[in-house]
Amino acid sequence: MSDTTADLLFELFNDIFAQVMNEGELVDNLLDLDLTFSQVRILFALAHRGEPLPINEVAEKLGLSMAAAGRNIDQLVKLGMVVRREDERDRRIKRVSLSAAGRAAATRHIEHRREQLRRFASLIPESDRSRLIEALKPVLAANALRELNQEKGYDISEGGARGA
Repeated sequence: MSDTTADLLFELFNDIFAQVMNEGELVDNLLDLDLTFSQVRILFALAHRGEPLPINEVAEKLGLSMAAAGRNIDQLVKLGMVVRREDERDRRIKRVSLSAAGRAAATRHIEHRREQLRRFASLIPESDRSRLIEALKPVLAANALRELNQEKGYDISEGGARGA
């Protein structure tokens, strides 16, 4: 693909995502959680991972200092969004996971995004929808997006975030 076609494809994807995801609405939904940006990132990192993580691993994955990760996790624990427990094998290690309330908040946000995509898909005329499906199948089969997200520590399993 030439740079020109890659640029055009980028512009089209950018336009589609901006319209489908309605960033203002997504930000409003996140603001309803009344969390800082770092706290939201921690919440979704835990939702994507789906298993308890050591605090130092959370800090590393999100590029936060241990102190910043610890402060944000403390707040999430106080808000009832995250549970912190000692590691079963090494009591010096603290593991964090989503509480029921944290899981529900992450799931609500993820489901809202999925509903936006469902509405968008239903608005595309059937003939265009069929052509788009056929064009996207080989792209998704190549797993380029999955590999990119796994590099960042996110698991893109079928149906959304694992553990959310």
